[in-house]
Amino acid sequence: MPAAIVSIGKARLPLRGYAAPMFATLLGALPRPPLPIDAPPDALVEAALQAQEAAGLDPVTDGGPPGDRDLARTWTATQRLTERAVKQAVGGPYSATHGGAATPERARATLDRATALNAALRELAAAGCPLIEIHEPAAIAIGTDEAERALFREAHLRLLAGVEGSHLSLALTGGAADAAGIETLLAASYASLAVDLIAGPENWRLVVATPGDRGIVCGALSPAVDSDDGPELLLWAAAYAASTGGRGPERVGLAGASSFAHLPWEVAVRKLERLGDAARLADEPLDTRVQALDPRAVSSRAAALGHVDPRPSQRPDQGDAPT
Repeated sequence: MPAAIVSIGKARLPLRGYAAPMFATLLGALPRPPLPIDAPPDALVEAALQAQEAAGLDPVTDGGPPGDRDLARTWTATQRLTERAVKQAVGGPYSATHGGAATPERARATLDRATALNAALRELAAAGCPLIEIHEPAAIAIGTDEAERALFREAHLRLLAGVEGSHLSLALTGGAADAAGIETLLAASYASLAVDLIAGPENWRLVVATPGDRGIVCGALSPAVDSDDGPELLLWAAAYAASTGGRGPERVGLAGASSFAHLPWEVAVRKLERLGDAARLADEPLDTRVQALDPRAVSSRAAALGHVDPRPSQRPDQGDAPT
């Protein structure tokens, strides 16, 4: 199948797995694959890549947690193992130094970290990495504190200064970061924003406030072991994000809400498959999408207009739940 050209924010990436404009990707890490304890690192990365590829994810990652060292070397080694676009997850400077009192020493450490990471990001972009994803879970603690807002803005302006040729994405997981304000979080030149919509449903405010020419990655699949991973919530999230700011589906992706590293391998793989299925389903004709959904997730008004046929397993006397 020829590669699809998908716009993620201002970038256009070749996603080779399928032709749908919607894409799915991993937001965080995967658990260790079930390989022998002495398996070489390349085998672990290859197993993580194969699981993502089989599920239809694109771009893919090495499956590890966000790093901050040897970024170009790590990305290059991973890209050699797959024909799909590989993104590199990077731990952000604000989260790396967060904790304790807001002291001048901590502020200096944050800015020094941003400056050091900037050199690594430039090297990573020069190596050809198409997408760099900066993870800042501590952003949920910024709130309305003006000093913390200013520190985050300055750190990220330093972090991204002169980084060219890569799509730059900011990932916020673990809770709600909306109180910090979009003018704080996107002060630097990020082309897309990835948000946890399970632990932080208030992050929808950030989605709405994000300019329409930026991409949105909806972290809408729960990382819980026993969650209901049907396509209904994922498709709703994707459609709503696409409707904000005239964004359109070509600037929207789907992801897990946060890391899957704590899950059993087989559960994590199943969640990857659900993400890939939902992304493919998002590009199907409306009738096909409706037939794939739980009828209770479709409005009773739509059913009354003949837009929903009951599934064979549904008894005729079971009405659709209103939305």
